[in-house]
Amino acid sequence: MALRRALLALVALALIAVAGFWVYERSFAQGASSLKAASNGRLDLFASVVEARVRRLEPVPATIQLNPAVVRLLQAPGAAHALAANDYLSRLNAHLGSLAVFVLDVRGVVLASSNTALRDDSLRGEDVSYRPYYLEALAGRSTRHFAIGSGGHAGYFASHPIYDGPRVVGVAVIKIGLDALEQTWPMLGAPALVADANQVVILSSQPQWRYTSLAPLPTERRVDLQLAQTYGALRLPLFPLSVELSVNEDSQEVQGLLRGDEAKVSAALGQARSRADFMVLGRSLDGMDWRVLIFTSLAAVRHQALLDGIGGAVSVAFLLLLALYWAQRQRIERQKLGAKRLLEKANAELEQEVGRRTQELTDANTLLRKEVAEREQTEKTLRAAQNELVHAGKMAVLGQLAASITHELTQPLGGIRTLAGNAAEFMRRGNHGAAQENLSIVARLVDQMGRIIDPLKSFSRKSSSRPEATDVGRIVEQALFLFQLRLRHEQVETDNRCEPGRWIAWCDANRLEQVLVNLVGNALDAMRDAPHKTLRITAELRPEQVPPAIAIQVQDTGKGLSEADFAHLFEPFYTTKASGAGLGLGLVICRDIAAEFKGGLTAGNAPGAGACFTLTVPLWQPTMHPKVSPTP
Repeated sequence: MALRRALLALVALALIAVAGFWVYERSFAQGASSLKAASNGRLDLFASVVEARVRRLEPVPATIQLNPAVVRLLQAPGAAHALAANDYLSRLNAHLGSLAVFVLDVRGVVLASSNTALRDDSLRGEDVSYRPYYLEALAGRSTRHFAIGSGGHAGYFASHPIYDGPRVVGVAVIKIGLDALEQTWPMLGAPALVADANQVVILSSQPQWRYTSLAPLPTERRVDLQLAQTYGALRLPLFPLSVELSVNEDSQEVQGLLRGDEAKVSAALGQARSRADFMVLGRSLDGMDWRVLIFTSLAAVRHQALLDGIGGAVSVAFLLLLALYWAQRQRIERQKLGAKRLLEKANAELEQEVGRRTQELTDANTLLRKEVAEREQTEKTLRAAQNELVHAGKMAVLGQLAASITHELTQPLGGIRTLAGNAAEFMRRGNHGAAQENLSIVARLVDQMGRIIDPLKSFSRKSSSRPEATDVGRIVEQALFLFQLRLRHEQVETDNRCEPGRWIAWCDANRLEQVLVNLVGNALDAMRDAPHKTLRITAELRPEQVPPAIAIQVQDTGKGLSEADFAHLFEPFYTTKASGAGLGLGLVICRDIAAEFKGGLTAGNAPGAGACFTLTVPLWQPTMHPKVSPTP
């Protein structure tokens, strides 16, 4: 029994060890894969930045031959042509932001340069026939590669042959700076480098790596590079780390391993670590034969894998215990499957319900649109009815004033009849002077009748509301003119403090007159039985309102308004007059008219006795309506 238990313990320990190792390896593989994906994303971004920075100016040399000054310089070299070409290249270089743009003749001598006034490796008159970009372009091929200029400034050179017909007469070259790429290292978050087609590090976040060779260069290749002075006089030592790289031809991904002892790797990367464990990833830049390499630490991945391995081993230790609960787990799985089926059924029912509700919402939306259209039509009908009520109110006032108007016109008509008869008799007798004098009097009486009738014609006109600059004092006088006979007959004292020309409002003059006629008529009705009758009309400016307004107050000396009147004063069909004396729509219409031109109508009791109605209308401001002049 003891031996069996020992064997079972050994088997359990073996299972725990195997499980822990398997979990460790799997976790490490997943972590390395995730780290690789993240690093590849940063590499793609960095590669895009490098390509956008460097390659965007590659087509420029092919366009230089389009400038006539460059072609003339190559055809007939001279100071004048060189000056024009230098000026063009200088402006082009300043616009592009490159290090230099220059033109070579067929001998490889710089004839024109954008940097003739600066210390640079592309000075005019310099012989660069040993450069590969010159040799390739002279052979009729565009080329581009990295090199260190004669002045010691590194750059990316792109060249293109300049043709005169079928013959190559020169070479156009642009030198693109790489300093801006040094600012992009932080986006990689790890040590990184850029190597050119010769496997030489030309850019790096680690300064000691720059201008080192990732692989040993053959002797003949070193000789070629020295002859072309691609890297100047640098000796190009080997890269401090041994890196084995493999390239995926389809995705152009580069992957490699670091070789060497831990101390050497940690020192080369400038990091103090107990274990030099790094993953090397890279990208080949399309069309440039450059490679971007990033050295990413795997310490965090291994640490997490170790924790996962320990967790896996601990989990296996409970394997026997979990076996005891296998039946329970089977039951739970069946419950999960049943719950899944119920959830799928509920989801299907929910989708059906959502479809039904969506259709209901669509129907409700259609109905709402129909109701909105009906409401808009109703609003138009109500507005038309309001205009008709306004006109009907005017006609009602004119009907009330018919007797006074008739009385005013009776006397001039009688005088005209008498004077016309006299004029006829004087004409018969030959007394033309007397006849002419009678006819002159007739003309004056006709003018007097016209002055009576004209305000009535203007007041009774049916028109739509159109705001304009309106003289409030003149409108008040016109409203009082309509009641002049009633004012005299009822012995009403008028106190009009609204002088013409003083207050200019922005509203419809005809509608304003309608409101004032209604308010004056109501005031006269309220003072019908008053012992002392005084009608007072005042106006004042209220600049604190937005927009500034004019407040017109119509005050009488009647009995005033009761609490019940205040509660229902502006309700339709409510009136304080005797039965049959009014419909109770006048104040409602007046308030709607005031609101139409952004004004208002309020009621209150005056100090002492009587009611006071305050009508506010917007003040006309020349700054808001500069093209409108006040109505005379």
